[in-house]
Amino acid sequence: MVVVLMIAEKPSLAQSIAKILSRGTMKTRKGIAKPCQVYEYSGTFHGQQARFSVTSVCGHVYSLDFLPQYNNWDAVDPVDLYDAEVKKKDANPDQNIVKFLKHEGQGIDYLVLWLDCDREGENICFEVIDIVKPVMRNSSSQNIFRAKFSAITDKDIFRAMETLITPNKNEALSVDARQELDLRIGCAFTRFQTKYFQGKYGDLDSSLISYGPCQTPTLGFCVERHDKINSFEPEKYWKIDVKVRHNNSTFALQWNRVRIFDKNVASMFCEDIKAVTRTKILKVTTTQKSKQKPIALNTVEMLRKASSGLNIGPHHTMALAERLYIQGYISYPRTETTTYPQNFDFRDLLGKLSSHEDLGDTVKSLLKDGYSKPKKGQDAGDHPPITPMKVAGRNELSGDSWRLYDYIVRHYLGSVMEDCRYTQTTYMVEISKESFTCSGAVVTSPGFLSVMNWLQQDEGQNLPNLDRGAVLEITEAKLSEHQTSPPDYLTESELITLMEKHGIGTDASIPVHINNICERNYVKITGSRRLQPTQLGIVLIHGYHKIDSDLALPTMRADVEKQLNLIAAGKADFKAVVNYVVDIFRNKFCYFKDSVSNMDHLFEVCFTKLAETGKPFCRCGSCNRYMKLIVAKPSRLYCKTCDQTYSLPQNGTIKLYKELKCPIDDFELVLFSANTGTAKAVPLCPACYTKSPYPDVAKNLMCNQCLHPTCPHSMMQNRILDCQICDQGSIVLDAPSAPKWRMTCNKCKFFVPLLQNASKVSVKEETCHCPTNIITIEFKDESPFPNGKKSHSGCLNCDEIFVKLIKLESVIEEQLRGGHRGHRQGRGGKRGRGRGRGKKR
Repeated sequence: MVVVLMIAEKPSLAQSIAKILSRGTMKTRKGIAKPCQVYEYSGTFHGQQARFSVTSVCGHVYSLDFLPQYNNWDAVDPVDLYDAEVKKKDANPDQNIVKFLKHEGQGIDYLVLWLDCDREGENICFEVIDIVKPVMRNSSSQNIFRAKFSAITDKDIFRAMETLITPNKNEALSVDARQELDLRIGCAFTRFQTKYFQGKYGDLDSSLISYGPCQTPTLGFCVERHDKINSFEPEKYWKIDVKVRHNNSTFALQWNRVRIFDKNVASMFCEDIKAVTRTKILKVTTTQKSKQKPIALNTVEMLRKASSGLNIGPHHTMALAERLYIQGYISYPRTETTTYPQNFDFRDLLGKLSSHEDLGDTVKSLLKDGYSKPKKGQDAGDHPPITPMKVAGRNELSGDSWRLYDYIVRHYLGSVMEDCRYTQTTYMVEISKESFTCSGAVVTSPGFLSVMNWLQQDEGQNLPNLDRGAVLEITEAKLSEHQTSPPDYLTESELITLMEKHGIGTDASIPVHINNICERNYVKITGSRRLQPTQLGIVLIHGYHKIDSDLALPTMRADVEKQLNLIAAGKADFKAVVNYVVDIFRNKFCYFKDSVSNMDHLFEVCFTKLAETGKPFCRCGSCNRYMKLIVAKPSRLYCKTCDQTYSLPQNGTIKLYKELKCPIDDFELVLFSANTGTAKAVPLCPACYTKSPYPDVAKNLMCNQCLHPTCPHSMMQNRILDCQICDQGSIVLDAPSAPKWRMTCNKCKFFVPLLQNASKVSVKEETCHCPTNIITIEFKDESPFPNGKKSHSGCLNCDEIFVKLIKLESVIEEQLRGGHRGHRQGRGGKRGRGRGRGKKR
């Protein structure tokens, strides 16, 4: 019996595939990766009896990053990142995906990859292959297959299983190239800009001043529209408004000149028209017209319509569509194709939709009377258009999920219905030698508009049925003043159209780039889903244009995308393309760095320098002068004397901490309280937090993580035991919590209340056998200890008095039930791992 391992991209997808292929007979077991289950069943594969295991990854297994020595912003010149060595690292080390894949792949005969069928999915295929292939029983590439599918239905999954193909290495390499280019280019510019401008200005409302090869041109479109609005000069114009009546029907006429920008000339025409009381219809034109039904739905059109019609942003739309796809309600939601395949079974899909609670009668009519042939769109050669795959009701889906699904159903039905047909009637009249017209329309066949009713045909005025020569009474003729108006800010829908037109991003990444410029406070979304640039976004784009317009225009990224497409098609070499693009951007970065003063002049006008903002707060350890606290995001400390800025944790409150000083660098400590509702306050040294004094410890070091052997605030003096919730941190005494004493994890949100209103709590050098450090709790007044003892020392895990009063076991169980991640290691934490007082752990 051969063993076949099948890998999907997400746990829910693996479950669906296994359920279909096993016909519901699979057995489930837990995998060593926290989120992944393994589904097992027996069957045949290539004519042999086989045991199948179906499981998944959680998106990309690896992410690309620089070697650790290049991740120190202070020590590395950003230009060095263009040549720095990069490596793939575990994208989710907490989930144990790499170890899990090696374990499940041990000794298998065949590997079948069910990753999403796009370039990103192809790239993940080869991440999985690199892990599993070395441990396979037969590691020949002929035993590794790729399943191609576009929907999670029985029919599609079985067809994919019967037509397995070979993974496409070239498409995977194109993703590798994009990742490397975006990493090098984005990090170099982002690090330089962030350090340069945040080191000079105090009211920049962004924690990261980032640059992205796709993100920045996306912002550029928004700022370009902003500039057109601001530079627009309104101009007055005049129109002549005429109303006429026939019997009891009154309607308006449209002046064929439309408008005139000279008031005197317009007044002359108006006075001549006012002198006339009657006119005749000179010409009647009746035309049969149609409003064309939509072509098949692709990703970009779905994003546009979700934003403009459903008020759902692109990023949220893609998340909803992905969920609907995994649940089997719609086909694969990432596609550029707008034409149905030749073998598409329209009747079968209509049959599935015939029980739709709102549209069932319409679908039954299409099945009975015949559906219309869809209009031909573009075949991009990727996936079929987005269609519903099964019927759903409001009780199965809710909120935005239902609204998006309902739109996809209606779009599909509209694409196989008739065009909307209507009759347009136009009357032409002449008043004082000036031509006027009026038009009205009558829908003769609503066609697809009966299901896509939000696109109802504008029927114009309700006109009476008149013939040539009919006399009309002029009831009103007046001159009205207007002025030209500027364009409005871009809608998300308009921005998506521009990005598609200029080749910025892919159908999958467009929502990500729009989301990024919003999260980085470069644009704000107004109530009508319009994108209004912030001052920071405007200054950045204007600054790029002053230095090098290529950095903000879409042309360079579009050229890079063409190169990436050549890699995917096997027509260009991966290394040659990467080196070519890196060389271009390295030169542009060097020029930008030398010319940054041109952008800085714009910042000087719009933002306040650090020396002029903030309030004196705590003393600098270098000059002993007071540093200023900058409260604008990102909050930080600035020493004017040393001209240095120091990072602080965000999304919380910063206070002074008793004017205590760090023994390492003499900086005054501050107290940080996060806005998380836990009331957890942690002391930190601004200098140590900005740049760790320990080479093997990352930055953002809090006092409760510090390795200093004697400092009374360090982890080494306050550590009690290992955290049994996150398995990564240490439980330390939270001294600032007095008199409501407690101990907290220095990594996660776990905390344990200690005895309240104690006068003193201290951690001893002595360690229990479990091992947990001994603590002493002292009281001045009434004490909870037996026999009125004012002080007691012991182990929280083993001492009977502390076990009864503090109930550590119960607290752990309660917080585990409350949703904390991780698992217990047994009473007393990770056995055998002592505190090691005075030693680096």
